Amino acid sequence: MNKGKIFKLAKGFRGRAKNCIRIARERVEKALQYSYRDRRNKKRDMRSLWIERINAGTRLHGVNYGNFMHGLMKENVQLNRKVLSELSMHEPYSFKALVDVSRTAFPGNRPAAKKEGLASIL
Repeated sequence: MNKGKIFKLAKGFRGRAKNCIRIARERVEKALQYSYRDRRNKKRDMRSLWIERINAGTRLHGVNYGNFMHGLMKENVQLNRKVLSELSMHEPYSFKALVDVSRTAFPGNRPAAKKEGLASIL
């Protein structure tokens, strides 16, 4: 890469990393490595975030994530995790309907047992 390109990419860096060509070249190369790596890691992070949101939504209805997904798979409901997480956050009634579909498809999805006495408060 020529000097102009390096300095253009180094814009916003601190200290000599923005105006000293040797240091700027090293920092730009490292920054490009980080950006390449993190474009892939971003996909993993988003998927785990979606799974956490789905799990939180299903546990409100007494089902865990694994059983919920297994029930949807048996019913051939083909919604991806991104859509399911959006439903769990913004469309609670639609999401409850999906939980009910999953519960009927997979007997492991029993409704949460009713607690009595002090346990119901906690």
